[in-house]
Amino acid sequence: MERKRTAEAVHSPALAPPSLTHPADPDQARLDAATATFRMLADPTRLHILWILAQGEADVTALTEACGASRTAVSQHLAKLRFTGLVDTRREGRRIIYRIRDGHLSRLVREGLNHADHVVTGEPAHE
Repeated sequence: MERKRTAEAVHSPALAPPSLTHPADPDQARLDAATATFRMLADPTRLHILWILAQGEADVTALTEACGASRTAVSQHLAKLRFTGLVDTRREGRRIIYRIRDGHLSRLVREGLNHADHVVTGEPAHE
């Protein structure tokens, strides 16, 4: 028997561990938080940095080389991403290593770029 997947069912505590449940309908605070996240993704350099970090941790030098922006620009974007809580850091000797704070953001970045791939290539959309 196939279970019908509605927004309410997907977020039902009976179907998911408590840490994975979310309200079926977002309130204003959640809409505002999502808008702030999407705003941070709206810059091509920041999105590229986040895509690189979705693959794994990196320092400023690696990010600069990978995304082709200046070290100053990458550092400024990382400061914004860190200030808004989208990335975390840890120290490794003299280097600062950056990483995406949670899996939700990694998946969001990947899905956004997968969607863009379909738009650019003309491939049909899929689930």
